[in-house]
Amino acid sequence: MSPTLSDLKTLACQAGEILRNGFNRRPGYGIPIQVSHKGVIDLVTEIDHRSEQFILSEIQRRFPSHQIVTEESGFHKGNSAERWIIDPLDGSVNYAHGLPLFTVSIAYAQEGVVQLGVVYDPMQDECFSAERGSGAHLNGEPIHVSAVPDLNNSLLVSGFPYDIRTNPENNLENFKRFSLISQAVRRLGSAALDSAYVAAGRLDGFWEIRLSAWDIAAGGLIVQEAGGIVTNIHGGPDFISAPQSILAANPFIHPQMLAVLNKKT
Repeated sequence: MSPTLSDLKTLACQAGEILRNGFNRRPGYGIPIQVSHKGVIDLVTEIDHRSEQFILSEIQRRFPSHQIVTEESGFHKGNSAERWIIDPLDGSVNYAHGLPLFTVSIAYAQEGVVQLGVVYDPMQDECFSAERGSGAHLNGEPIHVSAVPDLNNSLLVSGFPYDIRTNPENNLENFKRFSLISQAVRRLGSAALDSAYVAAGRLDGFWEIRLSAWDIAAGGLIVQEAGGIVTNIHGGPDFISAPQSILAANPFIHPQMLAVLNKKT
């Protein structure tokens, strides 16, 4: 048995309620949430684990044969032809600091191809969703990427890898380049939200290097179904397999961004 898009929406919204309820426990609002560090600037909260455990238990109860890949607990064995790719809290650093920019991201793939994707922002109660071949939606209403034709008039978004302090491949030079030829470049702190905002036409293009599949699996499908082009930063169609990178933009901006990303210095 395969899930429906409605199944993913329900899971994402229920997990989002866990995030929303826990948000008022952050520092400055009474009882602080528990935070631990996976790296110098890579952290995880108790709410990440709570959200993930809920999603895992529901999938394993309803679809026990399916394979699951999640950010916090990793790989859960099952039929690889039916795979869930989950980020239970995308934007953990924002969450821990009380910045209400974070999402739940859930994707479902068959035979390695993502078929269903949901990105849910619990603080704005915005559910971005897509089913392959059926378009993209925000709270049930169709959405489409922007029609901005050139970089000079575009609003872009990106992010940085967690080893930005030690790895020279840290995206800073790309950020500088695009900042000088666009209206502005934003950094929201949630790759799933970045993708969703491109799909909704709020942003014109998104690129990032060295992510993980759970960051972009759902959002990438949503952008594609909203009429955007999604590749890795070299223009290849596979942005899910390691080493992951993504370039998601409207059809006008995508080739222009691709040229900038691959310009020899």
